Amino acid sequence: MMVDRAAGWLALAMTMTLPFFQLRGRAISDGIISVIAALFLAHCAMVRDGGWWRRSWFPAAMLFWVLAVLSSLLNGSAHSVSESIVIGRFFLFCAALEHWVLRDARSRRWLGVAVGIAAVWVVVECWQQYLLGRNIWGYPRWTDGALTGPFYKPRAGIALLMIIFPGLMPYVVRRLEAPGWRRKLSGAAAIAFLVLTMILIGQRMPSLLFGLGLVIMALIIRWTRWPVFAAALAGAVGLCLLPILSPPAYAKLVVRFLAQIRDFPDSAYGQIYLRAAVMVRHHPWLGLGFDGFRDFCADPAYVHGLAPFGWRLAARNAALGCNIHPHNFYLEVATTAGLGGLACFVVMVAMWVWRMVRALAPADAPQQAMLFVTCCILLWPIASSSALFTVRTAGWVFLMVGWGLAASRDVDGERRIRRPFLV
Repeated sequence: MMVDRAAGWLALAMTMTLPFFQLRGRAISDGIISVIAALFLAHCAMVRDGGWWRRSWFPAAMLFWVLAVLSSLLNGSAHSVSESIVIGRFFLFCAALEHWVLRDARSRRWLGVAVGIAAVWVVVECWQQYLLGRNIWGYPRWTDGALTGPFYKPRAGIALLMIIFPGLMPYVVRRLEAPGWRRKLSGAAAIAFLVLTMILIGQRMPSLLFGLGLVIMALIIRWTRWPVFAAALAGAVGLCLLPILSPPAYAKLVVRFLAQIRDFPDSAYGQIYLRAAVMVRHHPWLGLGFDGFRDFCADPAYVHGLAPFGWRLAARNAALGCNIHPHNFYLEVATTAGLGGLACFVVMVAMWVWRMVRALAPADAPQQAMLFVTCCILLWPIASSSALFTVRTAGWVFLMVGWGLAASRDVDGERRIRRPFLV
């Protein structure tokens, strides 16, 4: 139908612009995500396709959603209830990408180009700020020395982490796979350059997760192993030279990081995680609803220690363990919807990752492999993170997951077609 086709083109066009609005214009990003979710429901009604919501990961997502809303009704304010209800737009957006918007390879390639342009812009802005002192908007580096790239605050590291693998690494993988030594050398140099860029940005968790992503890439793509190893050596040299190249970045990446790890239980992050764990212990089944951590973290009932596995962890004070979110996706889910909601979320993530693992074919589909790497590092459980259900984070996470699932579905389909001819 003409109306359905027009809706599909509109959803695709909006998806292509989403990476740029994720970088600057989160309100518009939220509108894009919501409109695509609504258009997908309209598409399903027009073509009478309702079987997708009963398959794969979506039932687990819906069960988590129901538990989050129920917990918010029991524990939260009207604002908490309304926020928990609209969480569903992210799951619908992800399903729309998988089943509708990104079904064909051409649309996924164009999205890769858009994400690649966004990644190049972030890298260029970081180096502009490092070499010239200010970015394109006139902002200097942050007070702690971190490069902000095209942003006012230090967000360049996490933004680049979201887009660097699907946006830039497919081209690097192709060059490393090429027979000529010049192409291989240029690919290895590109990885080393990106490692140095991440180090100079000066944000600890994005740098660590980028390193993890390179390790995963080397594990699943054998011809990238020596280049990744060489880039790791270059990164080590860069860290040694960091007191000269960027003393503030050295103080943050090395000195403060080692001090924080040495006394992690007593650090701000350690105290936040402890507070979240205490809240889950008090409300194991349904948690405290959307924004439950923010609303109740200062309650004296939760300002006490725990002794997991006989290891005594003490709460220092109410303020040190309090924040607007727990800084970890899985603790955030547990405080929102309890252990039941956490179980649903973990099952959903496992289904996402398993689908992408089954479809891995780096030689034929390097972009799908890089989306798998991206989803692994974004959903890595042992990491500090921004709040999951805010557009700044959820927009990237569900974009990458939906894109990765669509690409994996395509690779799986090709394998099923080819299998009879290979037997």
